[in-house]
Amino acid sequence: MVPGMERVLVGLDTPDLTRAADLVAALRGLVGGFKLGKEFLAAQGAPAARAAVGGEPLFLDVKFHDIPNTVASAIRALAHQRPAIVNVHAAGGAAMLRAAAEAAREAAEDLEVERPWVIAVTVLTSLDEADLAAVGQQGPIEAQVLRLARLAQDCGLDGVVCSPREIAALRAACGPDFKLVVPGIRPAWAAAGDQKRIMTPAEALAAGADRLVIGRPITAADDPSAAVRRIAAELAEA
Repeated sequence: MVPGMERVLVGLDTPDLTRAADLVAALRGLVGGFKLGKEFLAAQGAPAARAAVGGEPLFLDVKFHDIPNTVASAIRALAHQRPAIVNVHAAGGAAMLRAAAEAAREAAEDLEVERPWVIAVTVLTSLDEADLAAVGQQGPIEAQVLRLARLAQDCGLDGVVCSPREIAALRAACGPDFKLVVPGIRPAWAAAGDQKRIMTPAEALAAGADRLVIGRPITAADDPSAAVRRIAAELAEA
């Protein structure tokens, strides 16, 4: 493991199994795990996600948002892939959140595997205040994030996905044990892309993030392993 990178999950944002497996092969042992999301799962399916990462920790970024029974059934189905983390949308409501948490616990017991963190998406990091207003949600963004995070915590979830800008407020509101998985991470030398609420890796970890999700700054680099080491060097200097 490259020192400082054990809390970094690499976002393998691709629908291509070969591309995902090649990135894992290049980065295995250098980072704390890998995230695969909807574009990959739609193209390849959940079993292929486990195949792509092998025995590495896997964050299945599914963002389920449906009726409670459907979400619970989907969580049970994903448990066979032994994810370390799986997520749902907090806006699905209390009954759905409770069903997700209970399904993860029951499935892990039945399969005799470690229970994954079940975390909730609050407000997508691609959204700003204007976007929030356009979909009829009450702002400001930080207030909405806190409302949804408290709901998730009350329903037994392990934590939330949040932007770096909400880390400090969530730590204050939800305590030190509530897990914060943070995308929107951009090293100082990387382009922001479509992310609007960002921090550097060092800033986010210093603020209290449990896991960082970093995608394009690593996966789009000419040499992904060199990008990992460059990020690690920045963390060491912080």
